[in-house]
Amino acid sequence: MAENSSPPPGEAPAAARAAQAARAAEPAGRSRRGMPDWLWQGAFVSGCLLLMAGAVFVLGLIAVQLASLVLALIAAMLIAALFEPVLRGLQRLRVHRAVAALLCLLILLTAFVTPAVLVWNVAAAQFGDVAGRLEEGAERLRTFVANVLPITEEQLNQMFRQASGRLALGSNPLAGALTLVEILAAIVLSLFVAFFLLKDGPRMWGWFIGELPERARRPTHQVGEAMWETLTRYIRGTMAVAAIDAVGIGVALALIGVPFALPLALLVFVGGFVPYIGSTISGSIAVLVALAANGPVDALLALGAVVAVQQLEGNFLEPFIVGHQVRLHPVAVVVAVFAGSLTAGIAGAIVAVPLVAVTYRVFRVLRDRPERQDYGQLPDNV
Repeated sequence: MAENSSPPPGEAPAAARAAQAARAAEPAGRSRRGMPDWLWQGAFVSGCLLLMAGAVFVLGLIAVQLASLVLALIAAMLIAALFEPVLRGLQRLRVHRAVAALLCLLILLTAFVTPAVLVWNVAAAQFGDVAGRLEEGAERLRTFVANVLPITEEQLNQMFRQASGRLALGSNPLAGALTLVEILAAIVLSLFVAFFLLKDGPRMWGWFIGELPERARRPTHQVGEAMWETLTRYIRGTMAVAAIDAVGIGVALALIGVPFALPLALLVFVGGFVPYIGSTISGSIAVLVALAANGPVDALLALGAVVAVQQLEGNFLEPFIVGHQVRLHPVAVVVAVFAGSLTAGIAGAIVAVPLVAVTYRVFRVLRDRPERQDYGQLPDNV
């Protein structure tokens, strides 16, 4: 017969009472290993933060290695978010969804190619007349710098020659050709993906939701809707604000008589997609062109116009058009822009802010989500 290995009655309660008495005898706020509880909690939180930072770092390395692919996919999402209202309008006119998606891409190409052709024609027509004035303005700027700063004109000319020599040595025709091919491939890929996002976006999202576990479908669908809403509001509002800036500054430059008013307005429009930094740089270029071509009086007028338009945009138009849900603190915006520019240049600076805005909106949705909540209707094809 097998022996009974269970302890005699009364021993187990006695051992439990002894363990409880030992824990009660420990100093308050100390663990069984003699270390404060707050230190163990801090170590646990620090370990979690280090793991999260490591995961973000690895994802960042992967994104940098696949920068062209990542930027192309983000650009495709921005294009789809921008043209979704146009797609819906065409569908209300009984246009097939695939044809409507193709028309949206044609509208996009027309909107970008037409200004480029106009800018080329205007620049080619004005360049011969303005080249002399720009050269005289450059000489005035050089003399002004030499008189204000403790530097002679010979030293300034030597600095310009050294900078030009470095640029010439650093130029590589093969590398430039490869970069151009990479840019063109990324543009084609973004247009290709944008077409299918416009054409099959709801079906693709429904398929993705359907592949998830059942308990994760509704929360994921809610988070996805919040992300898409934030992205669409941001890109549409930013484009509207950039267009208003470009029109206002372009008209002011044309009235002042600054050369290359149309190319400068297009530069202001592109710079509007990089908050704060882009508008500041594009406006500064317009003021410098006015100073070099027409002198200090027109430069001051151009500066006043740029500041007035940007203040109107920043204080009144952007909060009204973009909305408060996607607005971020200026410090967060500037840090995101610099991080994006260091990672992927101008393209990274453009996509950094919408990525941060979408991430922040997802965080708010997850943070404010009650334990039990109606997540709404799932896609039809789930």
